[in-house]
Amino acid sequence: MNSGSQYDVAIIGAGLSGLAAGIRLAHFGKRVCIFERHNAVGGLNGFYSLGGRKYDVGLHAVTNFVPAGVRGTPLGKILRQLRIDREAFGLSPQKVSRVAFGPKGGAVLRFTNDFGLLESEVASLFPRQAVGFGGITRFVRESPLAGRGARASAREFIRTLIGDPLLEDMLLCPLMFYGSAREDDMDLDQFTVMFRALYLEGLARPLEGVRALMRVLLQKYREAGGERRMKCGVRRVVAREGRAAALVLDSGDEIVATHVLSSIGIAETEALIGAAPSAEPRLGYVETISVLDRPPSELGWGADTIVFYNDSERFSYRNPPGQVDVQSGIICFPNNFDYGPGRGLSEGLFRVTCLANYGAWANLSEAAYRAAKLRWFDAIRDSARRFLPPLCPADALERATVATDMFTPTTVEHYTGHLRGAIYGSPVKSLDGRTSLSNVYLCGTDQGMLGIVGSMLSGITMANQHILRA
Repeated sequence: MNSGSQYDVAIIGAGLSGLAAGIRLAHFGKRVCIFERHNAVGGLNGFYSLGGRKYDVGLHAVTNFVPAGVRGTPLGKILRQLRIDREAFGLSPQKVSRVAFGPKGGAVLRFTNDFGLLESEVASLFPRQAVGFGGITRFVRESPLAGRGARASAREFIRTLIGDPLLEDMLLCPLMFYGSAREDDMDLDQFTVMFRALYLEGLARPLEGVRALMRVLLQKYREAGGERRMKCGVRRVVAREGRAAALVLDSGDEIVATHVLSSIGIAETEALIGAAPSAEPRLGYVETISVLDRPPSELGWGADTIVFYNDSERFSYRNPPGQVDVQSGIICFPNNFDYGPGRGLSEGLFRVTCLANYGAWANLSEAAYRAAKLRWFDAIRDSARRFLPPLCPADALERATVATDMFTPTTVEHYTGHLRGAIYGSPVKSLDGRTSLSNVYLCGTDQGMLGIVGSMLSGITMANQHILRA
């Protein structure tokens, strides 16, 4: 839809935060338009079609899941402020996830959406650290939902309460993999957000994956009267007297907006204004996806929903020197959510995610790039299988595999525009959403809220704070 060139609010990017902000603003009568360079919505949490199948890009699980009736939570705020019925998202809780450390995964902490299980696991495996773990839990519970804005080290905070490096690493591993843009650490503010999101609240997934969420958000946006222009990116922001005076589109056309909300990241937004690219280190990932002819449980892999693993003495969360670091990663089985009786995925899925070095992938020839993907696909899967029960026969996985795919940091950069393919953006966040221009604001990952629920909450919060309350 395209009905003009002047808006109350222009939103750059049709990801979850941009859509949520658009819905909120349109509900209050703002004339709002979302500009998206690509032909599909979702951004870092989108989906794509390949060989007749649809694959989620970023979704392993929706964090911040709580049962119906629990009040004062991020999920509840999103549903209320976007006027969405809880049932519309169709969220199904995880079965059981675990953190497995050591060469054969011998040190294990299990967790579910019942926080009591993790408490009992810590008390059993680390009895001398149980009191300190309770102190961490109390601190997180007492922290405001919006965070404290503290860039203090999460590791330094944890060490004031617990003294076992193994427990420190095991607690941080899932939180870092699901939200940290800092090497080997995370901001204390982001630690509290992610600890609450994964451990105190929990994980869930719609049966259809991220498509279910996008369908609901798009319907709400259309019903509220919002406009969107697909295959229509913003090339440049024209600045005058410290404000965005106009947006120049890829087509060369100009549009004018009183306010601009950008969901594409700090450095990416400042680049539109004319700033030099950021030199900050960015963390990238690769992910392998195996489609199976049966659920993974029928292969003998049990009910694990997500497994966070590390084979080394200490957990290293940083850009690897080579293309991929297979020492640690995430195994996700989308089949293993509790979808209810008679409901489940039509095929099995086995996904493995590892840290990757963007620079080692970026300048390869097409032939070298394809060869590297083939080589690393097998290496990544083989590394992850060390933390799962052995299969009988040994080639059962290969026999059951009917399709595969893999993405790298360069894939992410190409389809999302995020510099160096960094899923979690810049290590420095703008918690108030402000940029160098007084009427341009950030929402999404670089505003500081994390995950699917965090992205939507960021869009709502920035729309409320900078536009509706103004």
